[in-house]
Amino acid sequence: MGALPGNAHSASSGVSFLVISDDEAGQRIDNFLLARLKGVPKSRIYRLLRKGEVRVNKGRIKPEYRLVSGDTVRVPPVRQQEAPVVPVPGAALRNLLGASILMETADLLVVDKPAGLAVHGGSGISLGLIEALRASRPDPFLELVHRLDRGTSGCLLVARKRSALRDLQRQLREGEVEKIYLCLVKGSWPKGLDRIDAPLRKITQASGDHIVRPDVAGKQALTRFRVVRRFAAHTLLEVGLETGRTHQIRVHCQLAGHPLAGDDKYGSDDDNARAKAAGLKRMFLHAHRLCFRELDGNVVTVESPLPDELADFLATLP
Repeated sequence: MGALPGNAHSASSGVSFLVISDDEAGQRIDNFLLARLKGVPKSRIYRLLRKGEVRVNKGRIKPEYRLVSGDTVRVPPVRQQEAPVVPVPGAALRNLLGASILMETADLLVVDKPAGLAVHGGSGISLGLIEALRASRPDPFLELVHRLDRGTSGCLLVARKRSALRDLQRQLREGEVEKIYLCLVKGSWPKGLDRIDAPLRKITQASGDHIVRPDVAGKQALTRFRVVRRFAAHTLLEVGLETGRTHQIRVHCQLAGHPLAGDDKYGSDDDNARAKAAGLKRMFLHAHRLCFRELDGNVVTVESPLPDELADFLATLP
């Protein structure tokens, strides 16, 4: 077995003992092992737990046991497969991400995600934003706090410590994080329509792609809207999310009869073709502002200005 991180020592038998730090506390033991025993099948991890080969403070534990700071975890020698080759970001992507850091503390990053870059690899994408950050920075821990669609630009939270990840995700679950977007929709947004409360259901298609539909049996989704500016054939909206469902803004705008400009999944092909011909090369959706609380209790607001390609398109609209 390869070297294990953290405060670890090994017995002569090859068994390793890891002392759990404050930052590692709170995880389930199965997730802790899966993250550290790279290449070991999940079934093997659960077999080690079931047979008592992995112990905490000399006692047997179940997979759902949550680690406590100071716990000593006994890990037997386990053969690990060769780790897969991690794609390396090119200089252009590294430079772009380096210039896109809106805020950096010891606990977290706020990144101004470019449109077109997925937040993580998968589904045919070998390198996403989080993989590129991990390959570009010396941080031992970097995890996405939340996600943005590939076509969406703007503020994205990344935790640099597990304690920050837990706290920020709690804030998201409890509605304590303000998330404000700017979007351009087709047509004239109805006066007085400042709130849509319509449950959504995510459907996985045969291709592995996701489509989201309004469905009374779906998950609650609440979106608030404010008109920023009206144009002849479009409306610029400020949108606040009170829930964080997949494609929530896009589907709620479509439900209102005013899909996002440039949205190739929920918009009109004819409308999108006209917008593209007029200079819009992407979906007009931007994560403009985040307001959250740091671990020390300090409330922080971070803003990302509208990208040039979106601001330039607005300037062309009558």
